[in-house]
Amino acid sequence: MVDTLGDFVAALNLMLEDLRLPGVDRAVVGRLVGKGSEHLIKSVLHHVDVQAGRSSGAINIEAMLEPAWHSYQRHYLAVNGRHSVVYPGVVEGLQRLRARGLALACLTNKPAAFARPLLAAKGLDGFFSRVFGGDAFERKKPDPLPLLKTCEALGVAPARTLMVGDSSNDAQAARAAGCPVVLVTYGYNHGEPVRAVDADGFVDSLAEMALP
Repeated sequence: MVDTLGDFVAALNLMLEDLRLPGVDRAVVGRLVGKGSEHLIKSVLHHVDVQAGRSSGAINIEAMLEPAWHSYQRHYLAVNGRHSVVYPGVVEGLQRLRARGLALACLTNKPAAFARPLLAAKGLDGFFSRVFGGDAFERKKPDPLPLLKTCEALGVAPARTLMVGDSSNDAQAARAAGCPVVLVTYGYNHGEPVRAVDADGFVDSLAEMALP
């Protein structure tokens, strides 16, 4: 729904500056987002290590994870929403879906402390009866648990719950949970073509979901 790549890049580069490490660009971050903040931070540290030409293990990534996480949280909360934009058709699509009386939930791997303020800042929070962040459950997408728990919270069976996502993470979670899945074509999908993912359909805009 929201292109938050700019927020990721800003927060990560401020984190790397705190750690006295070189920065990363949008192309790198775009390939790494989607599996939760912990995975993103660890992947970025590994990328920086490799790009610097260091020998394997020269950066003690495990030792850096805790200070990196605290730095990233602080900076992301400060920049959250400043460098992001709602994708075209999102508001129109959500309005039409809500007008049909459908129950809508937002399920993201982004921590709730980031996701809820972002939705509010972009005027999207009122569309959802439930919002679950990546820290709401024991496991994150692509594990099916978060999606199954979301279906339970909505009071609907997985087979009657449509997952709308933008990556293989979402599609894999939906398949494992027994939910049909449609993917938007403008996601980052770890740098891979979205249309190559196993899904039940693809749309170029969320507004297409609500067409007669």
